[in-house]
Amino acid sequence: MSTKRVLVTGGLGFIGSHTVVALQNEGFEVVIIDNLSNSSIDVLGGITQITGKTPEFENIDLREKAAVKNFFDKYPDIEDVIHFAASKAVGESVTNPLLYYENNLSTLVYLLHELNKKENSKFIFSSSCTVYGQADNLPITENAPVKKAESPYGNTKQIGEEIIQDTCKVNKSFKAISLRYFNPVGAHPTAEIGELPIGTPQNLIPFITQTAIGKRKELSVFGDDYPTKDGTAVRDYIHVMDLAEAHVHALKRLMNANEKDNYEVFNLGTGKGNSVLEVINSFEKVSGEKLPYKIVGRREGDITAAYADTTKANKELKWEANRSLDEALKSAWKWQLVVKKAEEEEN
Repeated sequence: MSTKRVLVTGGLGFIGSHTVVALQNEGFEVVIIDNLSNSSIDVLGGITQITGKTPEFENIDLREKAAVKNFFDKYPDIEDVIHFAASKAVGESVTNPLLYYENNLSTLVYLLHELNKKENSKFIFSSSCTVYGQADNLPITENAPVKKAESPYGNTKQIGEEIIQDTCKVNKSFKAISLRYFNPVGAHPTAEIGELPIGTPQNLIPFITQTAIGKRKELSVFGDDYPTKDGTAVRDYIHVMDLAEAHVHALKRLMNANEKDNYEVFNLGTGKGNSVLEVINSFEKVSGEKLPYKIVGRREGDITAAYADTTKANKELKWEANRSLDEALKSAWKWQLVVKKAEEEEN
């Protein structure tokens, strides 16, 4: 068992917290950096409940260059980083682009500055399938062209990948992997941790569960005139635990990398697309709840369909998504019920 210490930035967020669980279950020691701007310190307790171990935690704003340097001075043995910390609401990035460029790019640069000083550091970057835009061919392979970004958020993922790639070119001992996520959904099966959007959810699943629990009046389905089987947009929904486990596989690949290219990209999805209406039907089936929804006009910047070709990740990372959409929605609903109970107890 490895007792290597790994830094997980944004480790109390949705994907970050589930990845911390997966790492700790594999015997890694984890240090989390999170500034709690879009997460809650309570998540630390959830991680501890699941794994029996409390990760070390540092409340640091990665936009402060000196704070990043001080962190690595305090933890000189850390050379492996999984970087989640970023702002991720597409709509907000359109109205507040500078916040996104500062949050998502300066933090990346400061981390890479510190890792560059080390002998053989390893870096995993949270990227996104948004880099492909509306791909010319489906399913989407890693060789699909990166399209002009539709939003500042998408642009920060593209530029982030370029920054890492350029760093790898000049520093051959630095190894990095960019993981392009499709649509992460669900929660840990214990319902100790899950997706906790602050304010109005930007993603479909939390909006569905909040509507079913009575927090939202109804769900808006944006467009039913897409050229898909039922007219609604199609996405690749991957269970967050499958996604989390992929990071462990990626980290092990970096640790065992010999002569491989020191920069690689992988798509993380299920390889299957589901329409919005299929997701609603699946949710109603597993929850037993009837979901109020209405069809409204398309949303600007939304694409028709995106789902992954996962061949490369399956083969090279020796990983595949095993959990079903039903399973993901069942776990998301279980988590929503726990959140509601906690809110009622607080009031």
